[in-house]
Amino acid sequence: MKFPLNLATQPFRKDRPILVASAAVGLLMVASLALLVSLAVADHRRSADTRRVIERLDQQLARVAKEQARLDGVLRQPDNAEVLERSLFLNALLYRKGISWTKVFSDLEKVLPPNVRLINIRPTVVSENQVYLEMTLGSESLPPVIETLTRFESSEVFGATTLYSTVPPSQSEPLYRCRVSVNYAQRL
Repeated sequence: MKFPLNLATQPFRKDRPILVASAAVGLLMVASLALLVSLAVADHRRSADTRRVIERLDQQLARVAKEQARLDGVLRQPDNAEVLERSLFLNALLYRKGISWTKVFSDLEKVLPPNVRLINIRPTVVSENQVYLEMTLGSESLPPVIETLTRFESSEVFGATTLYSTVPPSQSEPLYRCRVSVNYAQRL
């Protein structure tokens, strides 16, 4: 009978594959560390360039704001106040004159159903040259007016719609009257 017996003080182990694999993983980790460090340095350089550009733009903005404040101060002087007021009034008139009634009615013709009447319309120019239409619509019943509101909101030319009030028919006026406002996308 043979017994496997190892009389060595340190038995033989197959450590070479484990050491090679550990070395390969270590090299891979060092390479990924080098890649991450290079990416961090590149990002830092790019952000430094971006910070310089932002700083330069902030300085330009400060100069423009200072110049605007100086010009506003000149315009607000008592001698120039009348000219400023007249200029603002004329600009408002020019904006209102810039609204093309032909285009407004052409766009409304595409949206309004045949059983809804346009009784009154008043355009208003709001901030940033946007046109806001306040209208009074008339109809024999309310469903066509509701259909008109949904058509306004789904139209490319018109935007958000608000229904302010509805007046039922009376002896002197046979139509429902609805006061409506809508954003209009005509550019001035």
